[in-house]
Amino acid sequence: MWVDAFSLRLDSPLTTAAGQITERRGFLVGIQQDGVSGLGEATPLPGWTESYDACRTALETVAQSTDSETEPPDPTDTPAAAHAVELAHLDAIARRDNRPLAAVLREGVFDADRPLPDSVPVNATIGDGTVAETVHAATTAVDEGFDWLKLKVGAREPDQDLRRVQAVREAVDDGVSLRLDVNGGWDRSTARAMVDQLAVVDIEYLEQPLPADDIEGLAELRGHGVDIAVDESLAERSLSAVLASGAADVAVLKPMAVGGPRRTVEAAATARAAGVEPGVTTTVDGVVARTAAVHTAAAIPAVTACGLATGSLLAGDLATDPVSIADGRAQLPVGDGVCGDGFAELRR
Repeated sequence: MWVDAFSLRLDSPLTTAAGQITERRGFLVGIQQDGVSGLGEATPLPGWTESYDACRTALETVAQSTDSETEPPDPTDTPAAAHAVELAHLDAIARRDNRPLAAVLREGVFDADRPLPDSVPVNATIGDGTVAETVHAATTAVDEGFDWLKLKVGAREPDQDLRRVQAVREAVDDGVSLRLDVNGGWDRSTARAMVDQLAVVDIEYLEQPLPADDIEGLAELRGHGVDIAVDESLAERSLSAVLASGAADVAVLKPMAVGGPRRTVEAAATARAAGVEPGVTTTVDGVVARTAAVHTAAAIPAVTACGLATGSLLAGDLATDPVSIADGRAQLPVGDGVCGDGFAELRR
């Protein structure tokens, strides 16, 4: 297995309640399996995954091992590293079998005989900004064909965020769904007050309104007119613990944080069986992981709009993006594995 480091700048800082994201550093991983190459990506994001250094150490341990029985990275401790290795193996298997990655991911989890979709719905991500900036970004996204908008909130005072949300609701058609992502930025009293006010604004769901470890508080917010989605809590607690606590209406699954695309599809099946709707989103990854995330979403039947349209946030990328996004949908790339020969220049 080989490991190459990379660094990608964002086109402009993405401001969230958890801080600014200005750069994405990670690793490309390659393997040879049955004479076929497989490609993976690890792009850690502390708060959701392990640190960059921990990810590098985990990958180098596997790469330097000559023992065929060496254990892969632990998805609990180093999910980004585990993601890269799992994706590389699955890419090789799919390429060997002349199948798209999504077909391999669905097998044994959901109905494998059900046709794969040609595309999956995606939401536009709108970072923190003034009311005018937020409305402009929202209306631009709608003009580009997006029917789902995810607004980052929680970095400002609650009343300022409420004005932003209300202004967007007034500026876009009623058929456009609004999702709000707080990134754990509110306390219980603020979250409850905001839920009461947002219940009349018509939003689809409120994502991670409380800190990741406040599962009980999230459970108490449910049933008050706004669906509650969990994200960071899935990195803090297991999915089974979150489901058992009744803390979520929606589970936002990040393959990089879950520990791989296959694990994500399995988690989606578990969530849906518990009556919680799964969605898939990236951690602002490079093109390899982002493309794999589209396959992951496509493997989940009738998946809700996912947070996969994040390539435009990067100033540059690892390779040409094989996924086209039009009219609010991400097209499943053509070819075997992740995208056929689309990443030939990245493989060894």
